Amino acid sequence: MGSGIAHVSAVAGLRVVLNDLTEEKVHAGLATINGNLARQVSKSQISESDRKAALDRIHASSDYADLADCDLVIEAASESEELKRKIFSKLCPILSPDALLASNTSSISITRLASATDRPEKFIGIHFMNPVPVMQLVEVIRGIATDERTFESAKGLIEKLGKTATVAEDFPAFIVNRILLPMINEAVYTLYEGVGSVEAIDTAMKLGANHPMGPLQLADFIGLDTCLSVMQVLHEGLADSKYRPCPLLVKYVEAGWLGRKTKRGFYDYRSGVPVPTR
Repeated sequence: MGSGIAHVSAVAGLRVVLNDLTEEKVHAGLATINGNLARQVSKSQISESDRKAALDRIHASSDYADLADCDLVIEAASESEELKRKIFSKLCPILSPDALLASNTSSISITRLASATDRPEKFIGIHFMNPVPVMQLVEVIRGIATDERTFESAKGLIEKLGKTATVAEDFPAFIVNRILLPMINEAVYTLYEGVGSVEAIDTAMKLGANHPMGPLQLADFIGLDTCLSVMQVLHEGLADSKYRPCPLLVKYVEAGWLGRKTKRGFYDYRSGVPVPTR
């Protein structure tokens, strides 16, 4: 997600600092950006000179100190509130007092995350969809303390990136994942209860509901750990049994079968051809 946000920002003419834990991770992010830009060139979506210019606007770093002059920092770490809070506690002392801070969280309370910073009025949720260069929508979520300038600045950024903003209230999982993840969780329950196989469920939803991707295939793409995290946020935040994560989803995550990123989830990707695991 971070490399995708850096990609679209650089293409839009913004100077970007791409930060990650290690030099290896940062260079992997740059390689992803370069590959995706090359794909856009091959499809005549951008020119070769646009690709080179975008790459020139990205400075890669594993040092938080290089973020000191940024006007806006967007955190795009894993969907863990504890991890995000640790990042903000280290980041805030480095930033300019005027710098805005945003989270790309897909489910966690913006108000709670803002309270872990020294600038809750300058904190906002800017939730991009994955893959960022392809998907048009960005959710904007105000925390209880977010001021008007921060809100308008976020909307202005999204417009500059050529994306469409939708404003969501600060409730668990916001709009997209409040609707999408329970559907995926129900698909896992359908598998768990033996109503259909992986292939049957995905085929049914692709051909019967005209979805471009089956729900279990989509879960693998999102990451089963992320799916579980969002369902846990919904279950804990709304205290409704309909959001209880399916035990089979929990089991897959416990096994380390997280989807495409680990080569196994509801499909096995190790041979290069996805094979259903149930």
